Amino acid sequence: MINRRQFGQAFAATAAAASLAACSTGQGAPVAAPGDDLRAGSGKNTSLGPIKQVKAGLLDVGYAEWGPATGKPVVLLHGWPYDPHSYVDVGPLLAAAGYHVFAPFLRGYGPTTFLSKETVRNGQQAAVALDIVAMMDALHLDKVILGGYDWGVRTADVIAALWPERVKAMVAVSGYGINNLAANKEPLAPLAEYGWWYQYYLATDRGELGYAKYRHDFNKLIWQNVSPKWHFDDATYDRTAQSFDNPDHVAIVVHNYRWRQSLAPGEPQYDVYEQKLQASPKIGVPTITIGSDFDAAAADGKAYRDKFTGKYEHRTFTGIGHNVPQEAPQPFAKAIVDVDKF
Repeated sequence: MINRRQFGQAFAATAAAASLAACSTGQGAPVAAPGDDLRAGSGKNTSLGPIKQVKAGLLDVGYAEWGPATGKPVVLLHGWPYDPHSYVDVGPLLAAAGYHVFAPFLRGYGPTTFLSKETVRNGQQAAVALDIVAMMDALHLDKVILGGYDWGVRTADVIAALWPERVKAMVAVSGYGINNLAANKEPLAPLAEYGWWYQYYLATDRGELGYAKYRHDFNKLIWQNVSPKWHFDDATYDRTAQSFDNPDHVAIVVHNYRWRQSLAPGEPQYDVYEQKLQASPKIGVPTITIGSDFDAAAADGKAYRDKFTGKYEHRTFTGIGHNVPQEAPQPFAKAIVDVDKF
């Protein structure tokens, strides 16, 4: 999810104050609230269509695809505990606007599998980002527009920071998600730490066993907690929950959160990238950041504004939770189209 300190501050603020009730941009101008016809549970689309596969780097990557082959390429990245169904309405909207859209299943999700049983089931940020770069190479996507939230925004931020020549522009929900391990070691106020409960749970043997046994209900609880105003139905959740049956899912999730707390090591081949990322590099590609109710006090984007040095805009979607593209597909898709014009 987002930077640990930002999340903790946001959780504490949420507990202390009610969320706003209107949707607005960072410029203060009103924008249309997403229509009910595109909300999950009564969404326009329920299927990702045929899932394609491509061998890329360490993985056989499963991905959804929309739009004409001649369109500008857009890569949309999901988070935890979600999958490309987060873009089930965004993809067709962008395809109708002429874009060629790809939404991969990250390592440990759905049909994405490792090519070798010997590969470490590693969830660290550099490894996940390199998966996407390898996928772009395999699909001959030289330069793309990136969009993401949660693990997806972290991955997009890492790619934009380390390989800016591969990124035309970016839409980043919750802004700057690159993990700084030293900062993650610093304790937060008790109320903020409370919001981080699942990471501490997953740091234990009991938590790993519990997540393996109860992952369906566990992840549904996360959906409910981080998007309390999103009244998704069981069918919507279950379409995504199938991705958690991936045989590597538990290992990837557990390693991701333990690595972020410096409780599990990364792999040496990623050290050169992590050294750069631990410096919290700034991002120079054109970017629109999006804040939502999930971000609470950080929803205005001020906490990470100085991390983006290129052409930039921030938008705030109130009444929307953490899974922004599925909860608010129309304004998310509009942000992709708008950032392409920067």
